[in-house]
Amino acid sequence: MPKQAITPPKGKAIGPYSLGIASGDLVFVSGQIPLDAATGKLVEGDVSAQARASLENVKAVLEAAGLSFAHVVKTTIFLTDMADFAAVNEVYKGYVSEPYPARSTIAVAALPLAANVEIEMIASRSAA
Repeated sequence: MPKQAITPPKGKAIGPYSLGIASGDLVFVSGQIPLDAATGKLVEGDVSAQARASLENVKAVLEAAGLSFAHVVKTTIFLTDMADFAAVNEVYKGYVSEPYPARSTIAVAALPLAANVEIEMIASRSAA
C-alpha cells in the first residue's frame, strides 16, 4: 500500500520526517510540539497553552488530510512532568468527543526545543 505525505499549508517539520503520513484508511500524525506555525518558534505560556498549540498543529495535519478529530482512534501524549496531566486533560477534552480515542500518556525526560508536551494521533478515514 503506497504512503502519502500530509503537510498542512503552514506546517513544517523540524527534522527529517513527515508531519503526517496517509496509508490506506489510516493517517498517522507525527508528534506535534507547540510550535507557532507563523514563526517556527515554541509557543510561550504554561502547559495548557502549549497543549492547545500542539492540538492546533495536529488539527492542521488532520484537516490537510481531509479529516477531523472525530476520525482519531488513538492518541499518545508525551509530558515532561506528570504533574501537568490534569491541565492537559482539560485542554484535550475540548478537542475530542465520545467515544474518546484510545490514549496513552507517557512521561519523558525531555522534548524537542524544551517543549513541555508533544501529541501524536492516528486517525481512520472510516472512523467518523
